[in-house]
Amino acid sequence: MSPNLAELSLFAAFAKGFALSAALIMAIGAQNMFVLRQGLRREHVGAIVLFCGTADALLIAAGVAGLGALLTVVPGLTLALTLGGAVFLAWYGISALRRAAHTETMAVTLQPSMTLARALASTAAFTFLNPHVYLDTVLLMGAVGSGLPPASRTLFVVGAAAASYVWFIGLGYGARWLAPVFARPMAWKVLDLLVGLTMLLLAGVLLSRAWRG
Repeated sequence: MSPNLAELSLFAAFAKGFALSAALIMAIGAQNMFVLRQGLRREHVGAIVLFCGTADALLIAAGVAGLGALLTVVPGLTLALTLGGAVFLAWYGISALRRAAHTETMAVTLQPSMTLARALASTAAFTFLNPHVYLDTVLLMGAVGSGLPPASRTLFVVGAAAASYVWFIGLGYGARWLAPVFARPMAWKVLDLLVGLTMLLLAGVLLSRAWRG
């Protein structure tokens, strides 16, 4: 293969990883909702963005390296993750609805600050207790990446990780452009209501899947 064709092949691997990761990560989900909310509060945004992007990069690399095969031979692991994720999402959803029910606590300046440790613990829970991260990031992206020539796999992972970092940086830091809207307590009430309902809906979907599985 000529140098030009080799470079084109490597760029194609990077682009494929970037595009697939971007398509999967932009769906509305619990993790994105949490990053958005913390971005609006301007609270530990850098640490949360770094955690989310790095977690995605490691999971994608693990999937390409063959971790997805483990999930297919240990079905109980997927069930445990599904149930754990459902419980966590239900708890967080109920907490958000309780915040929405108390209008006097809606202003961002009045809401209690979240410590860095708690913020990272919540981020980890939204990331690793979500079974979709294993089905999409590890299994799907792992299958696509591992099917590429060995020389292209690293660029595939780099491209996929780059998409994650770009997305989370844009979501976390871009949220501040909405600050004028969320200067009003009612906007936080609506956001927490939306977050709560979304979390409970996702929890219900996970429980339904576990029941049918």
